[in-house]
Amino acid sequence: MTLDQRKSAARRLVEARRVVVKVGSALLVDADKGRLNRQWLASLAADVARLRARGQDVILVSSGAIALGRRHLKLEPGRLKLEESQAAAAVGQIRLAHAYKELLDEHGITVAQILLTLDDTEQRRRYLNARGTLNTLLALGAVPVINENDTVATAEIRYGDNDRLAARVAQMVAADCLVLLSDIDGLYTANPHEDEHAEFVARVLDISPEIEAMAGGSSSDVGTGGMQTKIAAAKIAVGAGCHLCIARGAVEQPLKRIEDGARCTWFVPTATPVALRKQWIAGTLKPAGALSIDLGAVRALYDGKSLLPAGVTRATGRFERGDTVSILGPDGVEVARGICAYSDADTARIMGRQSADIERLLGFRGRDEIVHRDDLVILKGP
Repeated sequence: MTLDQRKSAARRLVEARRVVVKVGSALLVDADKGRLNRQWLASLAADVARLRARGQDVILVSSGAIALGRRHLKLEPGRLKLEESQAAAAVGQIRLAHAYKELLDEHGITVAQILLTLDDTEQRRRYLNARGTLNTLLALGAVPVINENDTVATAEIRYGDNDRLAARVAQMVAADCLVLLSDIDGLYTANPHEDEHAEFVARVLDISPEIEAMAGGSSSDVGTGGMQTKIAAAKIAVGAGCHLCIARGAVEQPLKRIEDGARCTWFVPTATPVALRKQWIAGTLKPAGALSIDLGAVRALYDGKSLLPAGVTRATGRFERGDTVSILGPDGVEVARGICAYSDADTARIMGRQSADIERLLGFRGRDEIVHRDDLVILKGP
């Protein structure tokens, strides 16, 4: 790729509505001293501030807690036992979160810390709760900083690397772009540290077995991820309609460098996150239940609006929050399909009522919409 072509490819980052950035341990922590690389993190904070000033949502998925904590606990070099890793994470998380808060405070940006495990992104209720929290934080202008919850996770419920965690987060929040900042500038046909004939791969349109075979291990002494985990992350991200970029992170303002045409590898999806999400909703073979709605609600859906409780006349079937339901017009014909924000029991209590009554009727303040327009697909036109 020429410089102009690389700048053109970087428009995916510039124009993204929502960006997830994964930061590796090797970038954050000096491998020899075990100390935070504060100057580099300050440059990343400037990058984040620039994206936020453009109106983009930003989420950071950050490693580094264990690498920071082990120094303060004076743990010996080498592989740590599980309980030692958990102890190091408990100490390091405080220092890592404080560093992000301090440096982003200088740009007037509020930081939120979220710790996740594999279960939090795989189990439906936890997934929905985590997604709701992240979307609310972004709507309020905060920058979430996410790490795996190493202090409580066991081997069975760990990702073990933040590349795949970042991809799951990107999938969860329907991000348009995921940037994996690494110790290498992208994907090569072989490990460039071992094979001088390895060729750089600038763009991947299909993650074929040949592409997967190019992945090697981690070259970092402090990180746990390698190119294999990045390919696995790319599969998740691309499958969710999210562009993924692997780029060298060990430079000042690494995101700006990408925009300015730095060499990196782009994995390109075939559809947008919203389009893929709606394809999934429409393709649900057996909705868990059905909502019957009045003619006014049908017209509102055709106008691109959400389904409110006032327009629902009946709820049938057994469903939980997050399940897909059929939406039936007054004649019983399915006009739409969507993800319901309430269980069948709660829906029965609020249907036909105003959104302002939800908190009084249920005892908690849920969403104003029973099915939000972003979670809804029209199946039958007016």
